[in-house]
Amino acid sequence: MGGYENGDSVAAVAGEDGVVLGVDGGTTNTVCVCLPAAMPPPESPAAVPVLARSVAGSSNRNSVGESAALETLEQVMTQALAMANTDHSAVRAVCLAVSGVNHPSDQQRMLEWIRDLFPGNAKFYVENDAVAALASGTMGKLHGCVLIAGTGSIAYGVTEDGKVARSAGAGPVLGDWGSGYGIAAQALTAVIKAHDGRGPQTSLTQDILKKLELSSPDEIIGWTYADPSWARIAALVPVVVSSAEDGDEVANKILHDSVQELADTVIAVVRRLRLCGEDEKDKFPLVLVGGVLEGNKRWDISGEVIKCISKVFPGTNPIWPEVEPAIGAALLAWSHHRKGLKLENGS
Repeated sequence: MGGYENGDSVAAVAGEDGVVLGVDGGTTNTVCVCLPAAMPPPESPAAVPVLARSVAGSSNRNSVGESAALETLEQVMTQALAMANTDHSAVRAVCLAVSGVNHPSDQQRMLEWIRDLFPGNAKFYVENDAVAALASGTMGKLHGCVLIAGTGSIAYGVTEDGKVARSAGAGPVLGDWGSGYGIAAQALTAVIKAHDGRGPQTSLTQDILKKLELSSPDEIIGWTYADPSWARIAALVPVVVSSAEDGDEVANKILHDSVQELADTVIAVVRRLRLCGEDEKDKFPLVLVGGVLEGNKRWDISGEVIKCISKVFPGTNPIWPEVEPAIGAALLAWSHHRKGLKLENGS
């Protein structure tokens, strides 16, 4: 993130030109980044001049409910503005990229809500969080495909002429099986099946009981339904990966199946948009985001996903973003604001 020299204050950098906000609203947490609206195009990820960054809890309305989600979004934006020594009147554009925004009606409700928060002529853009993740890998240019595999999972693609497609991202009930929740839920199910005699024995039993500080698989049922929040379940993914690395067959099958699910999710989007060209060999950017895809010791989930996709599309160009999705959202807000100024000036 960019810094400031010669004693420039945050307020001086923002100046009268105001600020833009980018929000990455996930199922686990929500991040807001504040950038100066008049900044020049950043030459590199490290050159993005972040004025402030704030963090709050989940803003996925499908997970925590609409009221709690909106409260979190308001909190995280207000906090970022306070940290930047400015207020709502200085905001020129906002990009809200929030998980759980899946339909134009979702966007419209959120647009109506945010317009009441900011006075003046600020511009607002509401997208699924996958859009911010893609922009974080392409420095604000919306082209290519992004795969998010964190608590939930989704693949989202955009063509250079603006066509979009998505796959998965429907939440755990409808089967985001490559996600952190999906991996952990299958592991918990495997433990219960082994305990019942309906499935093979697995070291996941002792590994998960130890992690949860429980004494019997029977207690897992109570633990699960005491608070079945998606992020709480997904937090068990490192246990599954560790068990797989130690050679457990059940854990390894769960991860192999999840890799194929994630690869199929990307393949569906790339084919629908023809990002790979007619012969399926053209290069296209594939941005990889989320805790499930972060590097592990021996069990490299992201590496295995890329291998599966590259067998189908040899032009796959994997990108691990150098900036977080909230900065991607802020760059989108800044880009929209900059285009608006150019139109106003007739250029």
